[in-house]
Amino acid sequence: MMAGTIAVVRADYAEPTHAAALVMLLDAYASDPAGGGEGLSGFAKEHLVASLAARPQAFSVLAFDGDQPVGLVNCIEGFSTFACKPLVNVHDVAVLASHRGRGIAERMLAQAEMIARERGAVKLTLEVLSGNHGAVRLYERIGFAGYQLDPAMGTAVFLQKWL
Repeated sequence: MMAGTIAVVRADYAEPTHAAALVMLLDAYASDPAGGGEGLSGFAKEHLVASLAARPQAFSVLAFDGDQPVGLVNCIEGFSTFACKPLVNVHDVAVLASHRGRGIAERMLAQAEMIARERGAVKLTLEVLSGNHGAVRLYERIGFAGYQLDPAMGTAVFLQKWL
């Protein structure tokens, strides 16, 4: 890849360059305020790629500027019981600060959507912090919207419980 040329590719977990890029980019994202402000644990760094590779429902998309990894999208396939078809959750979207505002996240999400369609998925889902205004604008611009079934019941709220 030439310097200055952004390439977006499906990650190959067995490829050492892709594996290293995935860990580096996810660690950078986790260290960013939008990712919680704390880098990955040593355990996560050591086991992440093998754990993703062991899950056929997982896939990742990487962006490179020349040989430099600059973006990452991690996706996990789930299942929509109402549609009785797969869905794909976009679990992580990360672009290095030096490369934001250049359309890289949009290109990676387009690749993730293509892979989701190949898998027969009925929809993409994702979560985003409400204060991450740039990401919210991007997601809305490319077709993501709040989830609701009946307006009288309101929109979905994402909750978690640590185990």
